[in-house]
Amino acid sequence: MSHQAHKLADRCALVTGASAGIGRATALRLASLGARVVVNARRADRLHDLVTEIEAAGGRAVAVAGDCADGAVVEAMLDAAGALADDGRDARATGPAPPLPPGEGRGEGCDLQGQDTPDLVVINAGRGLAGSALTSDPAQWDEMIRTNLTAAAMLLRRSAQRMLAAGGALDRPRDIVVIGSNVGKHVSPFSSMYGSTKFAVGALAEAARRELGPQGIRVSLVCPGIVTTEFQRVAGYTDELQRSFREKFAPLLEADDVARVVAFIAQQPAHVHVNDVVLRPTRQDYP
Repeated sequence: MSHQAHKLADRCALVTGASAGIGRATALRLASLGARVVVNARRADRLHDLVTEIEAAGGRAVAVAGDCADGAVVEAMLDAAGALADDGRDARATGPAPPLPPGEGRGEGCDLQGQDTPDLVVINAGRGLAGSALTSDPAQWDEMIRTNLTAAAMLLRRSAQRMLAAGGALDRPRDIVVIGSNVGKHVSPFSSMYGSTKFAVGALAEAARRELGPQGIRVSLVCPGIVTTEFQRVAGYTDELQRSFREKFAPLLEADDVARVVAFIAQQPAHVHVNDVVLRPTRQDYP
């Protein structure tokens, strides 16, 4: 681990969508700065490789595979992070605490006063969809809304509830970082359905910021432009369009560029809130 590893040494993070792209880079970045990390995605094999990489570098990580829109998986993630946070009190601990299986987590309304809970939650899981309201596949709309908005709202809700129940105000940083998109601020006619979900996510983050900020929880929105990940391919953008992005806007953002912004937000003193960040490739002029 680097000489900067102590910077987040007292933090326990939860990162969704961590099997690739921004989520994976964020988990690696936070772990390199000393945070203990719980990672979530649907692809268990990739999570295993990520945990192995983090631990090989001297970090601490636990994987919870599953759909983050599933309430039982949300509880399992938060329980795993709570166990890892508690385990982190002992600097001599050598192995990550195993997560509770889905369905055996603490339920809503449970008294967590004085218990450990993640204090850095990165809501990153999401998917794209090429095309407008007129041209995109309507059979995919509900699933995209469920992944991009409903799952984000559920994780924000439960992580905030646990942070509040654990107590504390401005004595230590507590962060919920929501990964949005440039098209959630400047909608593109070529991705209007995806952009609409990201507009909604931005509204969710801002409303939560105003609700939770007075109670000492920082809710931040990070909106990247075009990033070099598998996102565009999975969303169904054509090879020709992806090539045009590279030719016109290169060099594009890398996933770690976004991860460094997340780490910067988390490293601020508890009384400082970086709440809304937009980053683009320097040459990107649209949107």
